[in-house]
Amino acid sequence: MAKMKITREEALAFHLEPTPGKFEITATVPMTTQRDLSLAYSPGVAVPCEEIAANPETAYDYTNKGNLVAVISNGTAVLGLGNLGAVASKPVMEGKAVLFKRFADVNSIDIELDTEDPEAFINAVKLMGPTFGGINLEDIKAPECFIIEQQLKEIMDIPVFHDDQHGTAVICAAGLINALHISGKKIEDVKIVLNGAGAAGIACIELLKSMGARHDNCIVCDTKGVIYQGRTEGMNQWKSAHAVKTDLRELGEAMKDADVFLGVSVKGAVTEDMIASMADNPVIFAMANPDPEITPEEAHAVRADAIVATGRSDYPNQVNNVLGFPYLFRGALDVHARAINDEMKIACAQALASLAREDVPDEVAMAYGQKLSFGRDYIIPTPFDPRLIYTIPPAVARACMDTGAARRPIVDMEAYEVSLKARMDPTASILRSINARARNAQARMIFAEGDDIRVLRAAVQYQRTGFGKAIVIGRDEDVKAKLEAAGLGDAVREIEVTNAAKSARLEEYKEFLYQRLQRKGFDRHDVHRLAARDRHVFSALMLAHGHGDGLVTGATRKSAHVLQLINHVFDAGAEHGAAGITALLHKGRIVMIADTLVHEWPDEEDLANIAERAAGVARHLGLEPRVAFVSFSTFGYPRSERAEKMHQAPKVLEKRGVDFEFEGEMTVDVALNVTAQETYPFQRLSGPANILVVPARHSASISVKLMQEMAGATVIGPILSGVDKSIQICSSNFTANDILNMAVLAACKVG
Repeated sequence: MAKMKITREEALAFHLEPTPGKFEITATVPMTTQRDLSLAYSPGVAVPCEEIAANPETAYDYTNKGNLVAVISNGTAVLGLGNLGAVASKPVMEGKAVLFKRFADVNSIDIELDTEDPEAFINAVKLMGPTFGGINLEDIKAPECFIIEQQLKEIMDIPVFHDDQHGTAVICAAGLINALHISGKKIEDVKIVLNGAGAAGIACIELLKSMGARHDNCIVCDTKGVIYQGRTEGMNQWKSAHAVKTDLRELGEAMKDADVFLGVSVKGAVTEDMIASMADNPVIFAMANPDPEITPEEAHAVRADAIVATGRSDYPNQVNNVLGFPYLFRGALDVHARAINDEMKIACAQALASLAREDVPDEVAMAYGQKLSFGRDYIIPTPFDPRLIYTIPPAVARACMDTGAARRPIVDMEAYEVSLKARMDPTASILRSINARARNAQARMIFAEGDDIRVLRAAVQYQRTGFGKAIVIGRDEDVKAKLEAAGLGDAVREIEVTNAAKSARLEEYKEFLYQRLQRKGFDRHDVHRLAARDRHVFSALMLAHGHGDGLVTGATRKSAHVLQLINHVFDAGAEHGAAGITALLHKGRIVMIADTLVHEWPDEEDLANIAERAAGVARHLGLEPRVAFVSFSTFGYPRSERAEKMHQAPKVLEKRGVDFEFEGEMTVDVALNVTAQETYPFQRLSGPANILVVPARHSASISVKLMQEMAGATVIGPILSGVDKSIQICSSNFTANDILNMAVLAACKVG
C-alpha cells in the first residue's frame, strides 16, 4: 500500500481553509425569536441558575458541563518539537478537541496557558473547574507534568487526565495483554525493560505494575542508563520510585533475556543485537515517534518470533492514544465521574484487548484493505473500529461505578450501549471506507482541466495521499507555472502531464472518434478539433482506450456541457440509462438525490431507472437503499397531473421485482421522518428514506443547492452512474478537496 505524503503547504492550507482553525461553536437551541432569546438569556436563564445554586449537581442537567472537556497545555512539550510555547501549541490542542468529537462525541475546548510555573498553571485550571466535566492535560514537559496532574487530581472533583502519560500507558497495556496471551506468558512472571523515563514511560510502567508486573522484574532506563538503587545522577522522585537493586548499568545489558521491551525514547535506541539477546517470543513495543527505537523489519530480521508494535500507522499494531482518551472520558462523563482512576484505565485496557480478540467486521477490513484477525500482527484494535464507541465506555463506566467514583451510576447498561451506538456518525465510516478502497485500487486518475489550480492541487493530493497515479491534461509550461505559484513546484516531477495536441496517441484517438461521429454530422476536421483541442474529449478518449482508470472533469465548465462532450466518446446520455446521483451529508445523515445531472424531465420508466441506478450507488457506499419518489403530494393527495408520474414509478419497480425498498409518491417530510411515516401504516419503508427520486433535474438542483447554502450540507456529486467507464463530473464551484473526493469516487468505481 502506498504511503501518504503531506507537504507543509497542504498542512497549512488545511488549517487555513475554509476558515482558520479546526472547529467552531454552534448553538443547540433555537436563537431566532425574541422568545428564544428570553429563554436562553435574561430572564429565562435565571431559573436554571437558581436550581444549580440550590443543587450544584444539576449543572450536569441544565448546562453542557456533563459533555465538555478542556484540553489544556502550556506548550512546553509539543509533540516531538519541544518547548514551542503556549500559542504554538494551539493547533495541536484544537486537533485533540476535534478527535474527542469525532471518536466519542465529546465536546471539547482547547485552552493554552502562557506560564511555565506549575503553581500558576495549577491555580488557573483549578479555577476553571465549574465549567468542565473533565480536564485533559496535554504536551506538558516532565517533571512538571507529574506535579501538575497530581495536585489537580487532589483538589478537583472532576477527572484530570494527562494523556501523554496515561493514554500511552492504557494502549500499551492493552497490547501487552494480548502479546503475552499469544506468547503464553504471564505479566507477573515476565522481565520488562523500559527505555525512556519521561511522562509516558513512567505511566506505562506504573500501570503495568498495578496490573501485576513485579517491581524487581521491571528495569527502567533513561539517557544515563539503568535506574538502579543508589544512583544519584539525573534522578528525581518519580524515577527513584522505580529504581531496582541490580548490577546492570546499560540498556544493552538490561535487554539480555528480557521478555518485554517498552520504548518511549528516541529513534535507533535499540540495536538488532539487543533484540537477538531477548528471551523467546519477545514483545517489542518501540513507541518513539515519528521513528521507532527499532523498526519491525529490523527486529524481525533477527527475531522472527517477535511481536512488534510501534506508534506509526503504516506498521501493524499501532499504539495510538486515540483508542483510549475519547472513550475513557466518554465513560467517565456519562457517570459524572469524580476522577479517572487506575481501575478505569485497566478496564479500558482490558476491553481494548478483548475487542482485538473478537472477529473483525467486514466494514473494518474493507476500510483497511485487508482481512484483520487476532494474531501477532493484530493485537490492538484499529482506531476506526466502529465497535469502540459502544464497547470501551461501558467498561470504563462500570469500573467507575464499582470504585465509587461515579456521581450518577448507569442503571440500564443495555440502554446505555444503544445510546452510544446512536452517537456514531455513519458518514465518517462510509467516507473512510471509500478512501481505503481507493488507496487499494491505485487507479490512474485523469484530471482533465490542468489549467485550473484547484484541479492541480487535487491531482497532487490524490497522488501524495497514496490513491494512485495522477495524470493531468494540460501544457507542461502552464502546469509548472501554476504549481510553482501555489508553492507546489516540486510536484511537477511527481504527476504525469499530457498535452493533447502533442500526444503520440492522437491519431489513434481521432480514428476512434471519427468512427463514432461520422454519421452524426462530424467530418475529420471537426474530429481533429475535438480530440486535439478539447481536453474533456481528449480525456474521455484516453479513458476509453485504457490509458487511465478513471476521469474527473467539469470543474471549469457547466456540467451539462461537459456531459455533452463526453457523450461524443461514451454512451452517457439519458437514452442509455445514465443518471446523476448527488449525496448530501448533514448532521450524521446521508441522503441521495437523483437525477441531478442527466434527465431533464424523466417519465415513470426513467424514474424507475434512476431509482435503480441510485440504489446501486448507495450499495457502493455501504448503504442499504430505501427509495422515496418525492413530490408535493402524498399517496394521491392532492391529485395532480404533474405528480402522476411519481405515482406510477413505484408500480414500474413493482413489475421489475427489484431487491430494495421503495415507496411513493410522498412529500419529503414523510420520506425522511419516521413519525410522519406512522400516519401511513401501509407504507413500505422500514425507516427514513436515504434516496430521494425527484420529478425533474431543476427540482434536484434546487434541493441540493438549498441544502448546501442554507444548511451547510456537504455535497458529493453528482455521481455519474450507468457509464461503461468510471467518470465523475464536478461542479464549477468545487474546491480542491471536493474535486479530490470525486477522484476518490472514480477510483472506487462508484457509479
